[in-house]
Amino acid sequence: MIKIAVNGAAGRMGRQLLSAIGEREGVVLSAAADAPGSASVGLDASVLSGGERQDVLISDSTQVLIDSSDVIIDFTAPAVSLALLDAIKGSGKRVVIGTTGFTAAQLETLHEHAAHTPIVFAPNYSVGVTVTLALLEQAAKAFADDYDVEIIEAHHRHKVDAPSGTAVKMGEVLADALGRNLEECAIYGRQGITGERDRKTIGFETIRAGDIIGEHTVLFAGNGERIEITHRATDRMTFARGAVRAASWLASRPAGVYDMNHVLGLAH
Repeated sequence: MIKIAVNGAAGRMGRQLLSAIGEREGVVLSAAADAPGSASVGLDASVLSGGERQDVLISDSTQVLIDSSDVIIDFTAPAVSLALLDAIKGSGKRVVIGTTGFTAAQLETLHEHAAHTPIVFAPNYSVGVTVTLALLEQAAKAFADDYDVEIIEAHHRHKVDAPSGTAVKMGEVLADALGRNLEECAIYGRQGITGERDRKTIGFETIRAGDIIGEHTVLFAGNGERIEITHRATDRMTFARGAVRAASWLASRPAGVYDMNHVLGLAH
C-alpha cells in the first residue's frame, strides 16, 4: 500500500486530491497539511473531502508529511513547492507537483532537486490533455509553416497566472515540433496597430471568467480551412485522479523529473 500525503489540502485541488486518493486501489491517505493559521488545521481530512472519516488530521507541519508518506502531492504555489523540495532533500521521499506559475529561475531550481529526488512535474494531470499534447505535436509537424497557430485558454476568475501552465506546455510542444523557440515566437495578446501577422509566431489568448475549470483550444488556420483541437475539463477530479495515478507510478522510480507522458507510457 503506497502512502500518499497532500500538501495544500484545503485548496480547490487539495480537496479533490483527498477524494481521489480514497477512490484508487493500492494507495492510502497518510497525511495532509495546509498553511499555518488555516482554519482547516486540526480537522479530519474527511471534512474537506466530503467522504467517510479518514482519521487523518490536517496539519500545518511539512515534517508530518515527510514522516508519514512515500509520496507527497503538492498543488500550492511556486515558493511553497520549492520549500517542500528543500525540506525533503535526503529523505528519500517522492513528490508530484501540480503547481504552475514558476519563473525560469524557479524551474531551474526544481530541476536541480531532481538530481536526488524523484519528481513528477506537469502543468496538467488530465489523461486527456496528455493525449491532446501528442496530437498537437503530430498536427504541427504535418501543417508545418503553412498554417497560423493560435492558443486560446479559459479558466475561472480565481486563477492567478496567465497564460495557464497547460497553454504554455502546448506552446512548447508546438514550437518544438515546428523547429521554433517559444520565447522568441510567442505573442501574448494583441492591441492597437499590430501589423500583419508573422506566420512563424504562436499566439496566446487568455480568458478569466466565472467558474470555468479549464478549456484549451489550439487553432491551426490555413488558406481555405481551419482545424481546431480542443480539450475541455468539466470536473477537477479529472486532474486529481491523474495526479494520484502519477503518485502511484512514481513510488518505484529513481531520482529525476518525469511528466504525464512517462506516467502513461507515451514518452519518446
